[in-house]
Amino acid sequence: MWIYALRRLILTIPILLGVTIICFLLVQIAPGDPIQSLLPPDASEADAAALRAYYGLDKPLVIQYAVWLGKVLTGDLGMSIQVDAPVAEEVGRAFANTITLALLAVALAFIVSMILGVIAAYKSGTWIDKLFTSVAVFGISVPTFWLGVVLVIIFAVELNWLPAAGMGSSGSEHFSYLRWEDFKFAIMPMIALALPPLGIMTRTTRSSVEEVLNQDFVQTLRAKGLGEAAVLRHAVKNAMPQIIAMLGLQLGYLIGGSVLVEMVFNWPGTGYLLNKAILSRDLPVLQGTILVLATSFVMINLLIDLAQSIIDPRIKRS
Repeated sequence: MWIYALRRLILTIPILLGVTIICFLLVQIAPGDPIQSLLPPDASEADAAALRAYYGLDKPLVIQYAVWLGKVLTGDLGMSIQVDAPVAEEVGRAFANTITLALLAVALAFIVSMILGVIAAYKSGTWIDKLFTSVAVFGISVPTFWLGVVLVIIFAVELNWLPAAGMGSSGSEHFSYLRWEDFKFAIMPMIALALPPLGIMTRTTRSSVEEVLNQDFVQTLRAKGLGEAAVLRHAVKNAMPQIIAMLGLQLGYLIGGSVLVEMVFNWPGTGYLLNKAILSRDLPVLQGTILVLATSFVMINLLIDLAQSIIDPRIKRS
């Protein structure tokens, strides 16, 4: 187990290095000049050159990347051009809001998809299977931002059950998921984020469990007199590695793909921060946010690989 984990960790290092290169270059080749947004209209070229030198943007790209990577390795993501605050603090607060919301959404999607997927697999070919499959297709097809707007119209405007946007009257710094007055702000964005992974994981669970139920050893278990509940439990256990892999992928997608949902609900996460950084052309915030999101996706996949090896020892042997 430890040798497999060490090997996977070593293979992750060049991937993370490639992530830093891509994050740096993507921001550099984007159109627009962040310095111009900080200068008054009557600023001279000398003022622009001085400000560019202050932020190190006058150096060659290779030197800029080397300096930036050296600071990143020490935890320094630079200073925001727009708000003159450490990028690490800005991204850290936003990432905490995003990861918590994503974990709640993926937990909701996992629980519901396991129930729907296992029942659909066991009732394969029946109307129950078709109904749950239709729910899964709907979850995959519906746009999250459209669903968010519909939820706001129904539950915030028409019924007035839930708040429309934000993280509560106390703000994100004092937000608590254990307090109902705060948690109700997370319900609608959580549902909007959970629906697409719910549909994908329901189909994955259904196909994986159905495949296991059609294998010979299941017939042997039934022939030995094992109850259907025990047979289904064995089938789910054998299908779990595929389900866990999909769970990790969906968590990574939720963390990196929550921009539209966070904009709809005014949720101060990384997606909301990334959108503001794009509009203001704040390069350090852009680089820091993209780097944190990409790194989290890589690390989540690493953890999922290790979890799969624990659940299914055959992965380690292969």
